[in-house]
Amino acid sequence: MLTSKQRAALKSIAANTETILQVGKGGIGDQLVKQVDDALAARELIKLHVLESAPEEPGELAQALAGATGSQVVQVIGRRLVLYRKNPKKPVIVLD
Repeated sequence: MLTSKQRAALKSIAANTETILQVGKGGIGDQLVKQVDDALAARELIKLHVLESAPEEPGELAQALAGATGSQVVQVIGRRLVLYRKNPKKPVIVLD
């Protein structure tokens, strides 16, 4: 579980991070879960954009993706969401 201090640090990093994935009308499928999982393994912190055509609200999608990938929701702002999962072998982001 993230502390508020850790969450704030991740939010500041995410502010300068590019959006790398989109969730569209297909919602959360096996392919999207695999892409998110791979991206989290490589980067630890990723930003996604939820298109208007997505079947669920961004908050619901964030929770579902976090559950499917073992990650944590850092924030949901509008149609953007940020997920974090520490890489146990080679951490990229060091949190206090």
